[in-house]
Amino acid sequence: MLTTKRKPATVGEILIEEFMQPMGLTQAALAEAMGVQRKHVNELCNDRRNVTAATALILARVFGNSPDFWLNIQRRSDLWEAMNSPHERERIERAKPIGAAA
Repeated sequence: MLTTKRKPATVGEILIEEFMQPMGLTQAALAEAMGVQRKHVNELCNDRRNVTAATALILARVFGNSPDFWLNIQRRSDLWEAMNSPHERERIERAKPIGAAA
């Protein structure tokens, strides 16, 4: 389980800081390489779109890494958000292990 208090880097942060900036890629250039609309890339960069399996496969092909790399970044962000959201924490804490619920 994710136990850090520090919010993990998001897909958008990693995409921009570790890939786009060092390679001198614009959102338009990345969108063309990915075969998607620029809006899709903009939403990824601004953390308004989650990485799906298909998007992870596309990013992996474009950048030469693995789809798991992108999905793990998304997973870490999702877990951290769920664990640090008061509403989600309340929902999680209401759950009972099967042995205790029976």
